[in-house]
Amino acid sequence: MRMALALNSGSSSLKFGLFQTTTSGLTTVLTGEADAIGSPQSRFTARDADGKIVANETAPVPDQRAAMNCVVRTLANEGMPTPDAIGHRMVHGGPALRSDVRISPAVLLQLDGAKGFAPLHIPVALSVIAVALEQFPNVAQVACFDTSFHRDMPLHARTLPIPRALKSEGIERYGFHGLSCESIVLQMGHPIPERLIIAHLGNGSSVTAVRHGKSIDTSMGLTPTGGIIMGTRTGDLDPGVLVYLLREKKLNVEQLDALLQREAGLRGISGVSSDMRQLRAASTHNDACADAQLAIDMYCIAAAKQIAAMITSLDGVDAIVFTGGIGENDTKTRAAICSRLCWIGVQLDVQANAASSRTISAATSRCAVHVIRSEETQQIARRALGVSQPRS
Repeated sequence: MRMALALNSGSSSLKFGLFQTTTSGLTTVLTGEADAIGSPQSRFTARDADGKIVANETAPVPDQRAAMNCVVRTLANEGMPTPDAIGHRMVHGGPALRSDVRISPAVLLQLDGAKGFAPLHIPVALSVIAVALEQFPNVAQVACFDTSFHRDMPLHARTLPIPRALKSEGIERYGFHGLSCESIVLQMGHPIPERLIIAHLGNGSSVTAVRHGKSIDTSMGLTPTGGIIMGTRTGDLDPGVLVYLLREKKLNVEQLDALLQREAGLRGISGVSSDMRQLRAASTHNDACADAQLAIDMYCIAAAKQIAAMITSLDGVDAIVFTGGIGENDTKTRAAICSRLCWIGVQLDVQANAASSRTISAATSRCAVHVIRSEETQQIARRALGVSQPRS
């Protein structure tokens, strides 16, 4: 039996899971998360295989390095053995890195050079890798790319409408949330629906069209900023807005990047929060209710429009899966999105949706609708063990 430590770095979070191989797959040993990193509300929690809380630290977690130190301390406190492999979620690897790879000094240089593709994610992931290499210098460490699931999309889906010379430099649609999509495909079992749409809805959101288990189109583009409205990211935006901000408002690159990545989306529209839960609370009983409700409405409409676009890419749809923090937990968002898809015969079972059941579509629905928990962390562990497997 082998053990893998999976590290899932987000822009303000670090999820981890320690898994052990068995004859039937992977068994969870420990899981945990540092949330709201860098804010006064940050905390670190961990649970064992039975769900018992083994760590619950409310002290501030200032950065990803501190979060990773919490993980290392928890593993030691629980008497865990040194893992056989460590997998790191990498949102982007640029044009050179599109398949999982064992981390080496050369790979680290390539990842550092790809920071411009995902400035919210790659720097924090590199800081986690640095601590992991310090604490586990003799363990195989693997970079697992979110873009890998989408690397074989058709040319018409990958190509952006820009001069051909720029495409040769790696400027094309990469797609993201690939680890999440892979975990959904795995959980769907066999036979998988021929035409599947995966709506990964959370602080980062994307919609992916999957045919026979393979990605054929997706909403995010060159970077994780594109696609539908997100927590603090714009999603797709008229390029003329960017030119206007540069020319007329005299924004520099850093200011423009901050606006697009950290000040826009649900937070920018509402002026309240990037968190759907806080927006729903604000939409009912305070002075910001109109703008909070506007943000919610725009998000749901954007998601429905993108699902409709993916139906076109697939020439129809057999099943829709909601996943991610919002997709798995927000019944009102799912209902609002599906209400705009009634024209294709989507109908929800109200009680099943309220209970977040695995299948929430009504028996009369022309398209199955499911709620499935994303298992990105387990997928990272599977990939890390696969790449680090000793050769016979």
